[in-house]
Amino acid sequence: MPMRDAARAACVSRVFLNSWRCYPRLTLDTETLGIHLDTDEEEEKIESDFVSRVDHIMQNHSGNGLKKVKIRTHPCRNLHPSNVDRCLQIAISPGIEEFELQIYRRRNMEYDFPSSLLTTARGSSIRSFVLTYCAFHSTMTVGCLSSLARVYLRCVHITGDELYCFLSNCPALEQLDLSNCSDMIFLKIPHLLIQLNLLWVQHCHKLQMIEANAPKLRDFNYTGMPIHISLGDSSQVRVIEMHCEHESRMIYFARTKLPSIAPNLQILHLSSCNEVSVVSGKQLRCSQNLTLLRKLHLVLIVLLWNMVHK
Repeated sequence: MPMRDAARAACVSRVFLNSWRCYPRLTLDTETLGIHLDTDEEEEKIESDFVSRVDHIMQNHSGNGLKKVKIRTHPCRNLHPSNVDRCLQIAISPGIEEFELQIYRRRNMEYDFPSSLLTTARGSSIRSFVLTYCAFHSTMTVGCLSSLARVYLRCVHITGDELYCFLSNCPALEQLDLSNCSDMIFLKIPHLLIQLNLLWVQHCHKLQMIEANAPKLRDFNYTGMPIHISLGDSSQVRVIEMHCEHESRMIYFARTKLPSIAPNLQILHLSSCNEVSVVSGKQLRCSQNLTLLRKLHLVLIVLLWNMVHK
């Protein structure tokens, strides 16, 4: 039963009320909460309704049996951190499997996710963990997240050291997706992540180095300027995508570095801007024109890989 229907049924039935207190899947956003985003309605009223309804739901939920929680605060941009903290105290309960927190952009206030909630008792069952638009510090307080298989961080303030500390507690991790994490200067994957098979790093503008010694890594996606990349024992890497939105030497980088980075590569997706490369005696120019880039895309994949293996 959809969450809204379950909540309505709980209002008129004691049986449903008891089941509601153990409802396993909660999606808390303005749509599921029935908050109408009237353009004439004041932002403060929308935020007040959002906080009131979320508090009411969480206070009436025991936390028992909770498996999947998604909290999306859009368009409430000025929620006080204490309001989010109250919700998370129940949302991250023993037995939780999927957790997602999307904080809408805030004015003069940054939400710092309480990593202390990710203790071994609370977090050992989590399989998917998603954070957006917040800070994630003090990762040394994180317990062993033995079931965590997927991590997605977007616009999260976290340093390379803090991320390394967090990943060191995720031995079952299979997928790591980082986007717009601008505080990271380096990304180092702990050796114990032997199950990691997918690594995506996009638009982390301060990043200067990636070191990933993950023996089962098969899919690597990077968007940014050419940096030092080491994939360790990368014999399993089959798919690489590398994109650059600004002027760079991405084609040159692929031609000179990829043979040692991924010797058994099968599929290469590569895009670059304002770069001239010599391929079989011919000049191949990448334009900023996206249509031309799409036309050149397949040609780059085939010709560059042939050139790399000469």
